[in-house]
Order: sequence, then structure tokens, then C-alpha cells
Amino acid sequence: MSEYMGRALRSTAPPHPRRPSAPRRRAGLVGLAATLLAVPAAVALPGTAGAGARATYVVVYSGSAEAGRAALATLGATVEAENTEIGVATVTSTDAEFIAKAAKQPALVGAAADEPIGYAPEPGAAGASGVGGVSAIAKEKADSRAGGAIAPERGRPGSGDEPLASLQWDMRMIGATPTGSYRQQPGSKKVLVGVIDTGIDGSHPDIAPNFSKGLSRNFVTDIPVDPVSGEEMDGPCEYDSCVDPVDHDDEGHGTHVASTIASPINGLGLAGVAPGVTLVNIRAGQDAGWFFLQPTVDAITYAGDAGIDVVNMSFYTDPWLFNCTANPADSPEAQAEQRTIIEATQRAVRYATLRGVTLIAAAGNEVLDTGKPEIDEISPDYPYPESQSGAYEREIDNSCLSMPSEARGVFDVNAVGPSGRLSYYSNYGVEQTVVAAPGGDAYDGSATRDAAKLILAAYPRNVAEANGDIDANGNPTTPYVVRDDSLGVTSYYQYLEGTSMAAPHATGVAAIIISQLGRPDLRGGITANPLLVSAALVTTATATACPATNPYVYARPLTADYTKLCEGDKLFNGFYGYGIVNAKAAAQLGR
Repeated sequence: MSEYMGRALRSTAPPHPRRPSAPRRRAGLVGLAATLLAVPAAVALPGTAGAGARATYVVVYSGSAEAGRAALATLGATVEAENTEIGVATVTSTDAEFIAKAAKQPALVGAAADEPIGYAPEPGAAGASGVGGVSAIAKEKADSRAGGAIAPERGRPGSGDEPLASLQWDMRMIGATPTGSYRQQPGSKKVLVGVIDTGIDGSHPDIAPNFSKGLSRNFVTDIPVDPVSGEEMDGPCEYDSCVDPVDHDDEGHGTHVASTIASPINGLGLAGVAPGVTLVNIRAGQDAGWFFLQPTVDAITYAGDAGIDVVNMSFYTDPWLFNCTANPADSPEAQAEQRTIIEATQRAVRYATLRGVTLIAAAGNEVLDTGKPEIDEISPDYPYPESQSGAYEREIDNSCLSMPSEARGVFDVNAVGPSGRLSYYSNYGVEQTVVAAPGGDAYDGSATRDAAKLILAAYPRNVAEANGDIDANGNPTTPYVVRDDSLGVTSYYQYLEGTSMAAPHATGVAAIIISQLGRPDLRGGITANPLLVSAALVTTATATACPATNPYVYARPLTADYTKLCEGDKLFNGFYGYGIVNAKAAAQLGR
């Protein structure tokens, strides 16, 4: 597996449904608009149709675009959209054997069914596997309804704290406080932070001051009904075009990630790691949480074209949790599909990195040593529901890659809880781990789930209403949601846990580093070489040794399945990598 790895997810606990019953969205992940064509809903269908039905595929050219198009014409395929920057195209075909035939064309690397990118299920759920964050609400939705909301302890008058700062153990852990990094380097407005996810609620009072609507893009067309299973997917389109505005989030995950990175210091709610930087929504995820391969690579490409400095990626590309190039358990078509996903993603990552984009990803929530994978039993994980996905158990090895987190050049982040222990759901291992960051751990020092040990960040009101997390009067119905009415403005915040919540802490620290060490670019912004940013993230991290009890056994109610072996020493190990990110130390660089 590659040096760095990452992917999108929330936390664990009872299974977080891949698609909530209500139209609820999730987190997850672009060339110039003039270069890329939006794929209309009519063709944004999975490439799983039978003979005679028109299905959609993503193809990768092995040489020139001209030669690739000629090969596609020979196969009778129609090009619907093309990313000429990296040689990737979306095509449609009525040939049920298109993938196999494409693999035999010298001008094509191969083809993959244009299927969505997965949304991380919770690590303790049966058959669950996934990166990023699992909504803490998912597990205790019923119980919490009667529980009421947590009454926030307000910031101390005159302390410089935001009203909900007392609930942010995560910021105190990494030194992102009024007496720490905020005073020395809160981040420059010239630093652009891209969030590749389900979207960002740009109207949220604790995001709007730092949100760039002009630079933001949405590469997704809503799909009301799943074309394979016939079940509701995104639900009814909120807009006539079925394309949501760039300041819209119907799931909440992307907004939470963005808030952790850069909620401003404005007397409302809370502040992010780098409260002075600019947030850019680069949406590639469906409202329901699925992501397609083409929008994903287009999103990464756009980051390079738009001058984005650092990007947060909390997701993995479906339908394969691990992409194997020649696994004997897979059919030739499935092998070709996985090779295509790897190549397309690596090209997009390379393109963005060479243009100065630092790419940071979530390590994953599979409770897995990612350098020693053995079994993948959830792939392929589409169509929905899983009973129709055709998933089967297969033995895998270290040559199989979870993308884009294991693409070369992507910076991988593990999650820790309030005590500093590796979060119970977090992936780990000496091969992919680079650093760790606060991601939340509901069972850290507790035999029952504790919302206060999760990560609190902004929550879109429209999603809170759709999920029943606030009542008709706007009051929270669950302890996982907090309301703030500071300065006469009502805003909502949600507790979540997962490596999806850890990655944005590292992304925020990276933004501080770029603000501190970057140089002016031709766009009037600030830029820094991703190698410099990565080195600074590592050198400023707080070195953390393996636990004294090793293997580390997680206490009940967690089972023996969560026991983990920490390999390495204090300077570098599989739990913490080079250490836990440190915003205060990053803000002091060069002083």
C-alpha cells in the first residue's frame, strides 16, 4: 500500500445506515469548468445494465485523448464528459461486455462502471467497514429523543473563547485556543481550503464569513430514485435542475468537516482550527452520500486548477473498499474496473499535487491495520441495498489499495479520543499512518456512549429539521445536537466521531502552516509546496508513544475484536505516526 492513505467516514456504534430513511446526505469529496462537462442525471447511472440497456462507465486513456476517443468509437461508446487534464472520460454504452472489451484496447487503460463512492459505515456494525465519520446520532437516535439536549457551558467572559469553546476538548488538545495558535496565526484569508464532501452550508452563521461561493463548485446532479434497486436515493430534487447550489448541504457531514477546519472567531458558537482561512466547497457526493468516480477525480483535478492550497478528503471510492489489480477471486471485468479506479485516482492526485495542493485524508474506521489487510467482505458495495450489491468475501493483501487515501502523495490521519488514546474504530498501522488528530471516542473512559467525547461542529438547520433533531420550536431533541443563540443569531452544532473528524483537524493545521510559511502566488494568494507542508505537519506534531499495555485492549462494552497492536517507538508508531497534530507549534514556525 502507498505511503499515505485516507478515506471518508464518521464513527461507529449501531450501524449508521448507508442511506438514512429520510432524505439525508453524507460526507465525502474537479479541471476547470470549461474543460469538464456536467453529466446529466439521465446518464449518471451505474454501469450495471444488461445487454441493450445504456449504462455509464469511466474510462482512462493510455495515450492521447484523440486515440482514446477513436478506440471508444470503435466500441460504439458515446463520450458524455471528459477530463482532458488527466485523460479520464465518462461514456455510455449499450454493450454489456464493454468493460472487458475496453481492457483489450491499447489506447485505453480500462473502464469502470460509473458507480458511487461509499459512505463509511460504523466500525462495530456487522459487516461494517468504512472510513471517515459515523454520525453519533445514528446509534442512539431513539434513546436520545427523550434525552434532551446538553446544556452548553459558555465561554468565560473576557477569555476570548467562543460561546461553545468549553465543549471543544479537541481544540484544547492541539493548542487551537485564544492563548495558543489563534493569537499567533489564525490562518490567512489568502489560504484556500477545499472540502471534497457532500457540500458545505455556506449560509450557516458560523461558516458564512469564511466561505467562498465564487470558488465553490458542485459536480453532482441529484438522483431521486436509485436506478438499480428502484429505491429512493437522493429523494425529490430540491431545485428544478436537480443540481443543488454550491452553498448547500443536505447531509451535514461536509458542513461538520468545514466547521472543524475554519469556523471563524465571531462571537457565535465555536471556532475551527484555522478560523482565518477561506473555505471552498468542492462537492462530489450525492445527497444520499454516494459518490461517482468521475466527479471524484474531477473534484481533485479542480483543486489543482483553482489554486486550492489544501484539501480534506474523508471518503473512499466505491464500489470497492480495496482495489486489487489481479485478485483471482475477482472476474476479469472486476479486475479491470479496479485497475481503472486506481489509475484514474492516482492521475488526479498527481495532477493536484504538482499544482501545489496538499491532500489530506481520513485513515478509515475499519479497526484495521491497513498495512496488513486480509479480508474484504463488503465489496462491491453498490447498488443499494447491499443485498443487491453482489458483495462477496475475498482474501486480499497489501497490494490492494483503498482509494484515494492510499494514492501516492495523500497524507493519512488516524483518530484519537479525549484521553489521547487511539479511537476504538480508527484504522492504524506503521505503513499508512502519518499523524493522528482528535476524531472523538464515545467510549474513552466510559462504559456507555458519551456525546461530550465526540467532536462538536456546525450542523445545517435544514438537515437537523429533516432528521427530526430539532422540534417545531427549534429546540434539540437529542444530546448530539447543541443550539447556540449568541448575538441574537440561532445556529446548530452536531457531535460526530470518526476519522472523518480527525482529518479536518490536520487539514486546519496544514492551513496554518501554509499561512505561516507560504509565499505569494500569481493569483494573489499564498502557496506552499506540499512536501514542505507535510514535513512541517510531521515535525510540529506531538510525539506520542504506544500505550504501556500493548496490545491495547479496549474495555467493555467493546469486544476483543477491537484489540490493537501498536508497533514502533515514540518517534514513530502505528497508532500515532509521528504524533498528534499541534496547531500551536505550527503557528510558531519561522518565528
